Amino acid sequence: MSEQRTTVRFVSGSDECEAWLYTPAGSAGGAPRPAVVLGHGLGAVKEMGLDAYAERFAAAGYVVLVFDYRHFGNSGGEPRQLLDPDRQLADWAAALAYVRALPGVDADRVAIFGSSFGGGHVITVAARDPRVAAAISQCPFTDGIASAMTLGVPASLRLSVLALRDAAAALLGKPPVLVPLAAAPGGTALMNAADALPGYYALVPKGMHHPSEVPARIGLRIPRMAPGRDAARVRCPILFAVCDQDSVAPAGPTLRYAAKAPRGEVARYPIGHFDIYLGAAFERAIADQLAFLKRHVPV
Repeated sequence: MSEQRTTVRFVSGSDECEAWLYTPAGSAGGAPRPAVVLGHGLGAVKEMGLDAYAERFAAAGYVVLVFDYRHFGNSGGEPRQLLDPDRQLADWAAALAYVRALPGVDADRVAIFGSSFGGGHVITVAARDPRVAAAISQCPFTDGIASAMTLGVPASLRLSVLALRDAAAALLGKPPVLVPLAAAPGGTALMNAADALPGYYALVPKGMHHPSEVPARIGLRIPRMAPGRDAARVRCPILFAVCDQDSVAPAGPTLRYAAKAPRGEVARYPIGHFDIYLGAAFERAIADQLAFLKRHVPV
């Protein structure tokens, strides 16, 4: 690998986010380069496949930052594993500010990449921040009701009970009530499609401990979220990488939202939600994403 990767930290709120910074070979002392900022999905951390994307972007000449949200991985924040969409959006803003201030980065040519839950975040970030040069929204969470319906009614009801208990615990200053990130079909979790449990943990590197539960209060928030609605306000080029057989973030709503993005582009793949990170599906997706960046944010 010719590009250099260093571990860095940047401030977000009252805590810090840990990130990997990739510097392309031969970039020292040259003209400012475009950059790409990457953030992951539901409860995931940078070690779960984002290095593969970052390496390809860096090899193409981009400065790359891959960060973990507060409360996850080696980033700060208590309680641990807290899924707070507002805090995560603030982390995106902090990551962009950090990258734009780096020597050797063209601050007006910074693109963003988000996958799954992060794919929804980048739609909102691009709508809020007119300086975003381009956005890639991969297998994005765009419609909370559509995603909640994938759980089935019994599991949704059980999740709601846990979420209410956790919300009460938070108000009383008690430890969080936890729910698994993924479970077998019919199980009580944030994801319980047939491919959710094996697909999610296929991304966890061997030997790495990754906590499998999060505070359940997010179960009250997800059905009320629809980041896809922000697509109509995104003025930069945005690529929606859509998995047609997505069992977690259904493709139908995403395609309808994508059609409303003024400069939206769509790449469709006949695969499931978790397939895009690995093998031939990854190779096809990363080729499309590099071509998109070359068109809109060339090195």
